[in-house]
Amino acid sequence: QVRLVESGGGLVQAGGSLRLSCAASGRTFSSHAMGWFRQAPGKGRETVATISRSGGFTNYADSVKGRFTISRDNAKNTVYLQMNSLKPEDTAVYYCAGGPRYTVVAGDYDYWGQGTQVTVSS
Repeated sequence: QVRLVESGGGLVQAGGSLRLSCAASGRTFSSHAMGWFRQAPGKGRETVATISRSGGFTNYADSVKGRFTISRDNAKNTVYLQMNSLKPEDTAVYYCAGGPRYTVVAGDYDYWGQGTQVTVSS
């Protein structure tokens, strides 16, 4: 069992930056691929970025490429999402999730955090 707790969300002006963190409990963090997902009001859940167990592979949604960076520190059981050049359309609840396979499919992830709100004002 893995428990995930996100932090770092908030209100920021367009063009600004935020860094989300996701702290995982348990001793199996390094055996899980991790991902960041988001859901805006009235929209479905979108895969933002994913990272393999070792951190050697990453994948990004086209909408965030060049602006967001996912990383992980297995020694600290934490995954991060650095978000730069934020846009109003990035406004959403952001979730981190862990799963046994490195995949961009949200349904393949078994463990989910409670989410953190990111609001970007224009």
